[in-house]
Amino acid sequence: MKPEEIKKLDAYFKRTLNPQMVVKARPRKNDSAEVYLGEEFLGVIYIDDEDGDRSYNFSMAILDVDL
Repeated sequence: MKPEEIKKLDAYFKRTLNPQMVVKARPRKNDSAEVYLGEEFLGVIYIDDEDGDRSYNFSMAILDVDL
């Protein structure tokens, strides 16, 4: 994922969900980025280029022990 995309996604998450959210590049991966709330890992954002329309999918696992 390009640094410009990460900055845009970071601003989007901060603006719409929580100002403490941070989007970071993933080591050795260029098709996704990681999302954190402070220091806590929340999930991964994947690029979806299907049918020529670029979109982003946020995937977050929720463990039953966290409920």
